[in-house]
Amino acid sequence: MSKERKEKGKGFIAEFKKFIMRGNVMDMAVGVIVGGAFTAIVTSLNQDILTPILGIFGGTDFSGLYLVLGEGEAAPILYYGNFITAVINFLITAFVIFLLLKGINSLTRKFSHEQEKPAAPTTKKCPFCKSEIAIDATRCPHCTSQLEETEQ
Repeated sequence: MSKERKEKGKGFIAEFKKFIMRGNVMDMAVGVIVGGAFTAIVTSLNQDILTPILGIFGGTDFSGLYLVLGEGEAAPILYYGNFITAVINFLITAFVIFLLLKGINSLTRKFSHEQEKPAAPTTKKCPFCKSEIAIDATRCPHCTSQLEETEQ
């Protein structure tokens, strides 16, 4: 292996390490792990609580719905009930995340003590012609009057 190729490999590995150690990549990894655990909770909520309650009113448990495609023991089976359950899980997950983020944003706005500071002025009025001019101007470009340094 040539010297140039070794240095190129080290640069690639160093660049990869720098990428992995960036904050947003680590945040994303934590989010994926928490999301996986949260999905398990929502799946349990759907299968163990909501599906039986819906079964009382509608008499249907979606997870048992399937369609046999063909004949014989080797015939493929289409489990569309599992798909319906997965869609319900997704909708519940999305709704709960929406509610959580809405609550967090509301609390953040409510308890935020940092007020936006008004931007420093960039213009001032000429005391002679009342035109707006740059804040650091010493002469008005409209009426050519000499301005005092302390005027604003």
